Amino acid sequence: MEDVNHKKQSFFTFLRPFVQQENARVSQERSFLLAIQTQLKVGQAISPNDLSEARQLGDAYNHELTSDAVTESWLDAMLLRVDMIPEELVLSQAANESGWGTSRFAVEGHNYFGQWCYTQGCGLVPSARGEGAKHEVAVFSDAAQSVHAYFMNVNRNRAYAELRDIRANERAAGQPVTGLKLAEGLHRYSERGQEYVDEIQGMIRHNKQFWQQG
Repeated sequence: MEDVNHKKQSFFTFLRPFVQQENARVSQERSFLLAIQTQLKVGQAISPNDLSEARQLGDAYNHELTSDAVTESWLDAMLLRVDMIPEELVLSQAANESGWGTSRFAVEGHNYFGQWCYTQGCGLVPSARGEGAKHEVAVFSDAAQSVHAYFMNVNRNRAYAELRDIRANERAAGQPVTGLKLAEGLHRYSERGQEYVDEIQGMIRHNKQFWQQG
């Protein structure tokens, strides 16, 4: 596509439904955890079904429920992880990491976020991979799976604890959770550190018209 704005709009239009789908899933999971938190505060017993669902969520977010009861400390830790990610941040990272969907990894592997895997044969071997390096770029069955993997990566990987803390602090202060603010917690997403953060924030600002359209 020669028209830049048309190219951007097409890319965002393609990926946005998958981002909305993930945020809807996370929102539902978060509502479940908040409901349990309310039950605990009023001394109401947690049903076996809810306990089972809580255990499954803990496993999914790498924060296992090790006891036979839900605790406030476990819920606090889970609510840091189980939360939405603003569309403008997700879409800006996807555009940046995939070259607006034109990279080899996006075209051949539906990987829009540059996510790695570490088992031989798990993905595509980068042509510029350094000597001795064993990582590959993950391959996904479709764009929906790629977006899901991104959400789980950001929401549970220790590397992005800063982003999750920023999100929780904004919520606690009654402030809207924005992509610009959360981008400050992405220093470890790229070896470029602050330069990468600045670039993503610049993309969010520059493409503001598309967030308003979305």
